[in-house]
Amino acid sequence: MGRLSNFKFSLPSQLIASHPTEDREEARLMVVHKDTGKIEHKLFKEIWQYFVENDTFIVNETKVFPAKLLGHKERTDAAIEVFLLRVLDPKEHLWDTLVDPARKVRAGNRLYFGNGELVGEILHNTTSRGRTMKFFFEGGLKDFHNTLMDIGTMPLPSQLNRKVEPEDLINYQTVYAKHIGSVVAPAAGLHFTPHLFQYLILKKINVVPITLHLSLDMLKKVDVEDLTKYRSNSEFFSIPNETKLVVDRSLDNKQQVCAVGISTTKAIESAVSVSGRLQAGQGWTNKFCFAPYSFKIFTSLITNFHLPESIPLITTAAFAGYDLLMQAYQIAIKEKYRFFVYGDAMLII
Repeated sequence: MGRLSNFKFSLPSQLIASHPTEDREEARLMVVHKDTGKIEHKLFKEIWQYFVENDTFIVNETKVFPAKLLGHKERTDAAIEVFLLRVLDPKEHLWDTLVDPARKVRAGNRLYFGNGELVGEILHNTTSRGRTMKFFFEGGLKDFHNTLMDIGTMPLPSQLNRKVEPEDLINYQTVYAKHIGSVVAPAAGLHFTPHLFQYLILKKINVVPITLHLSLDMLKKVDVEDLTKYRSNSEFFSIPNETKLVVDRSLDNKQQVCAVGISTTKAIESAVSVSGRLQAGQGWTNKFCFAPYSFKIFTSLITNFHLPESIPLITTAAFAGYDLLMQAYQIAIKEKYRFFVYGDAMLII
């Protein structure tokens, strides 16, 4: 299944959820059983029914920051939107960015943001819209992020086809987000609530963290037919030693290890030892899992319903099996499940 054309399907636009459910855990949950092909329809808050004591959930603690800035060009006052992709040098406040309209800015131009709280200068071009920017800012990265909270907006996906609303500052963030660095939310985790976590703890189900800072790749369509030729952007990830130890215990006892989201999957599969065990540590990864692929650590997966020709869809198919997943998607469309980042969830078990 290494061809992109296998992942094209017709998705009615009205099934792309523009807003989350009012109560996160009340989202719908499709449960797909890999061994039998059985498909069940549940609510997300019922997910605990499929796990037992000492099973393990792995969640991505990355935090989305308000990465979109509206700036004004020095002298001409032209409005320029700047999308902060990732910090290149936190001490010098150098950032990899996208600018729009790109034709209006060039190296040496200065942009002013907010009421002048932030000033940036274009250093050089990287791609057609890409620019390296230096911000003139006194203070560390934490102070810089605090300033973004005041003058930036959340980087809501353009596929939602609406403007960012104040509620997105909370809605487009998991309740366990800790480590700032993502421009895309780990969508599968958006369904969890503190109440649901408490229930998992009462059942003595482990919940352990990793971190992977998501880039815009998670939202883009793959642009090559031969999937072996696709190259994704590198993303930073970190695996704590405590997570490794808990996962090892679950594997030793033949318990379930459930990856919450495709970003978690990517981090896990990037940190597998030769012996097939999870390794603690950190680094950068551009791993792209597509069939045929043998997943080494996790035995079940929580994910959302994804858009056609996307990395998350292709990776999900590699885990679930292509035919079974496509069957599940046709049922989801017929049953009007909600798709994309604010949509419903799927448990593959």
